[in-house]
Amino acid sequence: MQHKMKQLAGAALVTAMAMAGTAHAQQADEVKIGFAGPMTGAQAHYGADFQNGIVLAIEDINATKPVIGGKQVRFVLDAADDQADPRTGTTVAQKLVDDGIKGMLGHFNSGTTIPASRIYANAGIPEIAMATAPEYTQQGFKTTFRMMTSDTQQGSVAGTFAAKDLGMKKIAIIDDRTAYGQGLADQFVKAAKAAGATIIDREYTNDKAVDFKSILTKLKGSNPDLIYFGGADSQAAPMVKQMKSLGIKAPLMGGEMVHTPTFLKIAGPAAEGTIASLAGLPLDDMPGGKEYVEKYKKRFGKDVETYSPYAYDGAMAMFKAMEKANSTDPAKYLPLLAQTSMPAVTTNHLAYDDRGDLKNGGITIYKVENGQWKALQSLGGK
Repeated sequence: MQHKMKQLAGAALVTAMAMAGTAHAQQADEVKIGFAGPMTGAQAHYGADFQNGIVLAIEDINATKPVIGGKQVRFVLDAADDQADPRTGTTVAQKLVDDGIKGMLGHFNSGTTIPASRIYANAGIPEIAMATAPEYTQQGFKTTFRMMTSDTQQGSVAGTFAAKDLGMKKIAIIDDRTAYGQGLADQFVKAAKAAGATIIDREYTNDKAVDFKSILTKLKGSNPDLIYFGGADSQAAPMVKQMKSLGIKAPLMGGEMVHTPTFLKIAGPAAEGTIASLAGLPLDDMPGGKEYVEKYKKRFGKDVETYSPYAYDGAMAMFKAMEKANSTDPAKYLPLLAQTSMPAVTTNHLAYDDRGDLKNGGITIYKVENGQWKALQSLGGK
């Protein structure tokens, strides 16, 4: 009896050791991925939309139980709120670097991305940002990549469309003096002038303003055919309402930060006729759009907004580069990231040029009709 008990005890010990060994073998190494965007303040809805796309990508890649460098890894998100503020953005960037992130997904705003990008570059950490200002990838850093098309292309398409397709001859400009707003407006002006339009006035505001009546009153006197705004929806929505209250008949046109469900909700009936350009294709026309919509709604319980599909693709490009390099070491997977060539949700062929700009970025022009954004024209992107 005593001998049998010893045998049972020995068997139990062997089983316990085997189970412990199995548990140890299945424990994945954590790989930190940085994220930063405006999670509070007037642009918090952008940050939430942006982060959701990255969360979905991390969950999808982790579900495949990736093995990199001979070890199973699990990606975890190290998220930070940069408040859409350049100074906060650099503080956040240094903290994320100190945290030991292996890659950076963000920032969102060009004004925060550009100063923060130097910190990631100095640390040798690849950064894929939503920022669209041309300057971001023109600094000479090898670590900078985009999720969306540059404003060089977007502003050019929008300016040409306004002058040629819409026949707008007298155009007034307002920008919010951020890297995004000013940069996009500059590109729009160049293209509109080249297409035969005249810029009759250019006024400036800031990204916190909500009262534009003095600027709009001045512009009303010059009777513009179109007012172009370089800025975000949190300013564009009250602006278009004030335009209507002042009796300005010219439509408002803006960039992708105007094209949001939030703009429609705030602006209400005044939104009718507003025009916006957006990097990429309409969601329904994206190669992986339908599947993404279903997955997103199941996970978050709400509809896809504007930026999450691009965030998803950017994150997946980084993860795939790590897998191809068989390493999460930034120095080792960076060259593979630069050589990215893959099908994605937003495009059939996601690839970067030598600056980190998207090779195949499309642009779509939208107009608010019956309270909804309706696509008027798409160029490229497939």
